[in-house]
Amino acid sequence: MEEQPPTTLSHKPKVLLVDDEESILNSLRRLLRGQPYDVLLATGGAQALEIMALQPIDLVISDARMPNMDGATFLAHVHQLYPHTTRIMLTGYADPAAIIKAINEGQIHRYISKPWHDEELLLTLRQSLAYQHSERERLRLVQETDQQNEQLKRLNATLEKHVAARTAELQQTADMLDLAYEELKRSYVTGTEVFSLLANLRLPPAKQTNRQIIELVRVYCNRHGVDEGTGRDLTMAAALYNIGKLSWTDSMMTAPADLLHHNDRERYRGYPKQSETLLMTLDPMKDAARLILHHQERWDGTGFPDRLKGEAIPFGSRLLKLAVDFIELQRGLILERQMNSDEALLYIRNYAGRLYDPGMVEDFIQVCAACQSDVSLADPAVKVLTTRDVTAGMILARNLNADNGMLLLNAGKVLNGALVEKLIAFEAMEGAKYSIFVKVPQEPPANVAHAQERA
Repeated sequence: MEEQPPTTLSHKPKVLLVDDEESILNSLRRLLRGQPYDVLLATGGAQALEIMALQPIDLVISDARMPNMDGATFLAHVHQLYPHTTRIMLTGYADPAAIIKAINEGQIHRYISKPWHDEELLLTLRQSLAYQHSERERLRLVQETDQQNEQLKRLNATLEKHVAARTAELQQTADMLDLAYEELKRSYVTGTEVFSLLANLRLPPAKQTNRQIIELVRVYCNRHGVDEGTGRDLTMAAALYNIGKLSWTDSMMTAPADLLHHNDRERYRGYPKQSETLLMTLDPMKDAARLILHHQERWDGTGFPDRLKGEAIPFGSRLLKLAVDFIELQRGLILERQMNSDEALLYIRNYAGRLYDPGMVEDFIQVCAACQSDVSLADPAVKVLTTRDVTAGMILARNLNADNGMLLLNAGKVLNGALVEKLIAFEAMEGAKYSIFVKVPQEPPANVAHAQERA
C-alpha cells in the first residue's frame, strides 16, 4: 500500500522509538513526555514494521545494533515502504559501515550518538519534524498546483470548444444576417421599381421615363462589369430619380425644362435635392440617393445642385444623366421638340465634354443600340450629315421627319440629286436644320473594282 503523507500539522506527530533495550526505550519515553508528540515503542525492526503498517508514523528513531534485523536494514525497509517518514539512527559505538549503510540504503535524516544530550536530541526532533512538515507542505502545494493546472487545461479545452462553437454560431448568424440584408436590398430594388410605376401614373404614357431608364442602366452595368452593389444602387436611382417632382403640377411635370419660366426653373433645379431628401431616411437607399442628388451635374461644372466638375461627379451620376437625358429628350421633357433615338444620341454626342463624360458617350451609344432596335447611330456605316452634305446614292438610315412631325422620307430611300434639292428648299422654307442619317455606300476593295472593270 502506497504511503500518503499527512497534509497538515493539525495532528500530533507520531514518533516511533525502536531499540532492543527497554531501558533505552524508557529513557527516551521519559525525555519525550510532555512534548507535543504521540510516542510509540518497538523492541525490534519486525515489531516496528508491524506498527507502521497499521498507522502512519512521522518520525522513527532506531538503534543501530539490534538482533535479527539491525537498524540500518530496518531503516532501509522504512525508506522503501514509507519514504515520507523521517528516519534517525541512534548508535552507541563507532561503526562506519553501519552508518554508511544507513545513509545509503535508509536515507537517514540524522544519526545521534549514545549517550545523547537531551536538549540536542529534542532540538534534532523539532528540526526534523519542521523540515518534514515544510517538505510535505511543498509536496502538497506541488500536487495542488498540478491538479489545478490539469483542471485549467480541461477548462481551457472546454472553453476552446465553447468559443469555437460560439464563434461558428456567431459566424452562421452573421452569414444569415448578410444574406437577409442582401435580400432586403434586392427587395428594396423591387420595391423602388414598383413605386416608380405608381409614380408614373401622374404622367401620360408618352411622358413616362423610368422603365426605359432602368433598362438602359442595367444593360450598361452588365456590359461593363459594374459590381452588384453599384448596379443595385443605380437601378434604384433610375427608378426614383424624379420622385422629387411628384409635388409639381401636372402641367409643370409634362413641360419641357427648356421652356420653364423663372420660378418654375428654380423649382426644377431643386428636384434632385428634393428627391435625395425623401430617400435619405431609408438606409439601403443612401447611396442611390447620392447618385440622384448629382445626376444633373455637368462635365464642365455648370450643372446643379453643387456645380461638380469632371470626375468629381460620381460615376453612377454621370451614367444616370446619360440615361435620363436620352429618354427625356425623346419624351419632350428637355427641349420642346421630341427627338427620335438617333437625334437624342446625336445631341448627347455633340455635348460630350460639356454636359456629359466624353469617355462614356460612345459606350453608351452602343448600349442604347442594344436596348432599342431603332438606334442606327451605333452603326459605323451611318453618318449624320446636313442637307448640303448629302449626295446622290446615299441611303437614308432612318425616317426623316420635319420639325412638325410630318414624314418627309422613309428609311431605306436612295437619295438622288432631285430629292436633295427639294430637301434643301424645304429646309429653307421651314427655317429648320435637318440632321440626315444616311448609310454611305462602301467602296469595294481595289482588286474587286479592277475585276469588275475588266468584266
